[in-house]
Amino acid sequence: MSDFKVMETTVRNKTAYYIQRCSDFGILRLPTKYLKHKILENRSPNTGRRIAYGLCYYMAYLQETGNKATEVLMMSYFDQNAHFTGFLNWIVEGRHNDRTALPNNNTANQYLQSVFGFYEFLLIDGDTKGDIKVLEERGIGYSGTAGVRFCRNIKSFKGYLPKEEHVGRITDKDSLEKLLEASDSLRNKLIIILIAETGFRINELLGVRYTKDIDYEKKTIKVKFREDNKNEARAKNAEEREARISNETFEILNYYLSEYRHLLNKTKYLFVVTQGRTKGEPLTANAVYSALGVLERRTGIKVTPHMIRHYFANERRKANWDIALIQKSLGHKHRSTTEKYLHVEDDEMIDAQEEFLANNKGLYDIGKLI
Repeated sequence: MSDFKVMETTVRNKTAYYIQRCSDFGILRLPTKYLKHKILENRSPNTGRRIAYGLCYYMAYLQETGNKATEVLMMSYFDQNAHFTGFLNWIVEGRHNDRTALPNNNTANQYLQSVFGFYEFLLIDGDTKGDIKVLEERGIGYSGTAGVRFCRNIKSFKGYLPKEEHVGRITDKDSLEKLLEASDSLRNKLIIILIAETGFRINELLGVRYTKDIDYEKKTIKVKFREDNKNEARAKNAEEREARISNETFEILNYYLSEYRHLLNKTKYLFVVTQGRTKGEPLTANAVYSALGVLERRTGIKVTPHMIRHYFANERRKANWDIALIQKSLGHKHRSTTEKYLHVEDDEMIDAQEEFLANNKGLYDIGKLI
């Protein structure tokens, strides 16, 4: 059992994390200093939490291997390489916690990236000697949105585990309709519909303020980047964009505003808790996932907000939207991310091929062979 755990606190009205020793309740100074730096650097609470757990697991790994962070910096290249690859294997073997589900390679790599960030912070901070010798600097080139070519230097580690390709799960219209029929919550119905129509991330949608972010004449909803949302909902990568909703959904939205006006009059958030002791408080992403879990048990249909975003992307692809439009709608920085959202089914390929063959002759006429 690890002697370390991640704790949560508030720093300058922002959620922050620190690492505590269970044996004496002491706070680990250097990792906590780094975590505070990441929050003040304007990282999202979710990112801060992921980094905190990565460092917490690494502290346990150091304890188990009998090393100190300052000693790792003084190791040779080969010893450092063995140390960090050992940490990756330690993670994927599940020795960092007592859960039955094992993390994949990508998760382990992310934890190690957090560790490298911690070490680089220590070196820049000036109190620590040594170096991370296994990080090699290399230049990469890439094209911006306007086609302009850029180059920058990055530090990379050759020992990362092979990246596992993530194939996003998708849902379909029939499943969404069954979930909507099974839901007895107008609020939850509206959330599902809005994600399906706008492609917004769940935290983006939960950050919408109905008094400022909805244009009731144009029937549009805006995603705004804010750091002070009580439910910690915020636009990823500080993305701000706008989406038009259908006339039918706009009517449902207005009906929802009317039905819950007694709660909404006391808040600025579009989506709130509708019952219980936190009634009227801004809705959180965890509450949405719980609501979808209830619907799954009721219908046997598993759907997540992310799967509905995939549905949005594929419906637009089928409607012949340019991939640049889909990318912008989803708030993706890179086209490659959007491409992973687009699923082409076998039936679609067969139908497309039949349509092509119906309108085009074969490459070679059999008459020339007879």
